[in-house]
Amino acid sequence: MSESSSRRSHQAAPSPITASFEFFPPKSEKMAETLWSTVQRLAPLNPSFVSVTYGAGGSTRERTHKTVDRILKETDLAPAAHLTCVGASREEVDAVVRDYWSLGVRHLVALRGDPLAGIGTRYVAHEKGYAYASDLVAGIKKIANFDISVSGYPEKHPESGNWQSEIDNLKRKVDAGADRIITQYFFDNDLFDVYLDRIAAAGINIPVIPGIVPIHNFEQTMVFSAKCGTSIPQWLARRFSGLANDPETRKLVGVAVACEQVMDLVDRGIYDFHFYTMNRADLTYAICHMLGMGKPAHEEMAA
Repeated sequence: MSESSSRRSHQAAPSPITASFEFFPPKSEKMAETLWSTVQRLAPLNPSFVSVTYGAGGSTRERTHKTVDRILKETDLAPAAHLTCVGASREEVDAVVRDYWSLGVRHLVALRGDPLAGIGTRYVAHEKGYAYASDLVAGIKKIANFDISVSGYPEKHPESGNWQSEIDNLKRKVDAGADRIITQYFFDNDLFDVYLDRIAAAGINIPVIPGIVPIHNFEQTMVFSAKCGTSIPQWLARRFSGLANDPETRKLVGVAVACEQVMDLVDRGIYDFHFYTMNRADLTYAICHMLGMGKPAHEEMAA
């Protein structure tokens, strides 16, 4: 029986696979402790960067800034701060950008952002603000030469009427100076392949990093997926069927599902991933360990 290349990759030294992790700013002291424990647990995996999200309308601005500052000061990780267009003037956004540069941040994730009333409601640009992510990218580049990531949607953004408008919008962000695309999470790798083909046909050639969400709570994942336009395959629903009151088995299934997805992507030639951690280390750490990231076990024992 032959091994797939993804399984062989675990035996490679070092692993060809790299990853980045997304966190969200904590709302309480207890949540801050949980986040910091997660950061410390995942740091030995040597992620290419870690991103910190930004609430609608800048609602988490101070907490995002504080989290990024702590990562800079207390770890060797490279933080990427999220920034949106929603609920702020250009002057206010530009001030945040300059603050991040002064702090030592060199990577921003530039997003339009969700409407203030939440996903599914109509987006209205601030009358004195950046209207769209492409405008924000251009504005950031005028201030300083940040490394800029932008979002991509393998199943279209919920507000995109068709694929032409979706790809046109993505190309505007790239032409404005984006350095990489991080996708919304998805569960069907064939959809990602088609998405890459669409991007290539449009002449977009910057790196595209697939977003991966390890499923901690399937019901919550279904609710959010319906809002953001991610489809839930029937086979995935069957994997979690009957496990609502069985958290330990859910965790094992969550790791298995994400490992299968990532290993299949590796077999398709993808070696860089962005994990939506939900501020929890357990599933993401297990998946990355399965992929051969971090120190081999014999090195840890010798340390």
